[in-house]
Amino acid sequence: MYRKVFKTKRKNIKSEQQLKNITIIPRDKHIISRKNISDSALKVLYRLQRSGYDAYLVGGGVRDLLLGLKPKDFDIVTNATPEQIRRLFRNCRLVGRRFRLAHIIFGKEIIEVATFRGEHSDDHDKNQSQQSNKGLLLRDNVYGTIEQDALRRDFTINSLYYNSADFSVRDYTDGLHDLQNGIIRLIGDAEKRYREDPVRMLRAVRFVAKLNMTLDPQTEEPIRRLAELLQSIPAPRLFEETLKLLQSGQGYQSYQLLRKYHLFEQLLPIISRYFTPESDSNMEYLLVNILKNTDQRITQQKRVNPAFLFASMLWHPLLEQAEKLAQEGGLSYNDAFLLAMNDVLDEACLRLAIPKRITTVMREIWQLQSRLLKRDGRRAYRLLEHPKFRAGFDLLSLRAEIEGGELARITQWWDNFQKANHDQQKALITEVASKHNRHHRHRKSRQMKKRFYTHSDSNIK
Repeated sequence: MYRKVFKTKRKNIKSEQQLKNITIIPRDKHIISRKNISDSALKVLYRLQRSGYDAYLVGGGVRDLLLGLKPKDFDIVTNATPEQIRRLFRNCRLVGRRFRLAHIIFGKEIIEVATFRGEHSDDHDKNQSQQSNKGLLLRDNVYGTIEQDALRRDFTINSLYYNSADFSVRDYTDGLHDLQNGIIRLIGDAEKRYREDPVRMLRAVRFVAKLNMTLDPQTEEPIRRLAELLQSIPAPRLFEETLKLLQSGQGYQSYQLLRKYHLFEQLLPIISRYFTPESDSNMEYLLVNILKNTDQRITQQKRVNPAFLFASMLWHPLLEQAEKLAQEGGLSYNDAFLLAMNDVLDEACLRLAIPKRITTVMREIWQLQSRLLKRDGRRAYRLLEHPKFRAGFDLLSLRAEIEGGELARITQWWDNFQKANHDQQKALITEVASKHNRHHRHRKSRQMKKRFYTHSDSNIK
């Protein structure tokens, strides 16, 4: 697939001194067409260029266009500073302190515009450039040239620049060669680049899964050793990266890679502590089913809900915590379950800052699991009208596939109930009531027999 995309020869670029060996691919030698580029992105490019600035489409948008894929978004890089960009666009807002960026807003579409990044040195002001003792970049607002910018990018396949002025593609880091050969390769020393921004380890895994590529050995080697560096990343950023990994259509492959490189435990240790050597626990089976189901829905262009994903993934840790509280605290199971929800969410949010709008829905989905077991009287009709019924039922169904037994029979009952007309629904509820009454009479009979024999035994004594 990749070998047919380009008609250029590889040129080795190992350092900034060799950047003069730039590979320029003219319009007739690549497949990028302006009709596949967002109109908003083109407007930004043209206005910057008309105003005397250099401006290029860069990153994942160029990569995906060269692979014949539809980009999710378009990023632009320019020699204009953020303040100069803001003066050109009334619909612009500046964001970020670590990386100063301009967001050009077109309704629901946002075009991200960055200024060429430059090399860091000790002479720069701390507001421009700052690193922690462990090498983490705290500020990266040193501006430079396109050549320096190419070396500041993370992966070679993301360091490709499309010039709308002459429709050419510029390659400074052998990105075309790696794209042709399906290789994910970091630019520069891999360990240093991971220390600058540990999230690059997650991005590497995501690109392997998304693009069906392989990691360059030097890019791959440090990941397991440096996985713990993710603990220094703010929880809101890790939440966003986790969503990209698990809700982009390759969630199952991403999950496998996260486990392979010991990254999953840095994101959700509350789940990973229950992993088994053979990956054969009910929790792990449920995880796999959830992620495959999510991938299938995305492939079918159906909506996916992060609240359902996280509620399902954290279901077994929730049960374990509820059982622990019930046994150790002498609480009723219902009270223990309610407290366990707080504990599980608190711990999960230490690593991933799951927003309250999502955790609120997660609580509803969890509480529906016990409510769906009770189907007598008017309860079934009320539950069917619950706004989160479908999400609760879907989790019940995924659990039933693994647990089977009575849970599978209840799931089938709800499936029949949803599809039935009014008379059929009444019959289903009557059937449940009849079974409940038989069970109640049988239990009462056993209790009477028990009291009789206990009383007889005391008389004999």
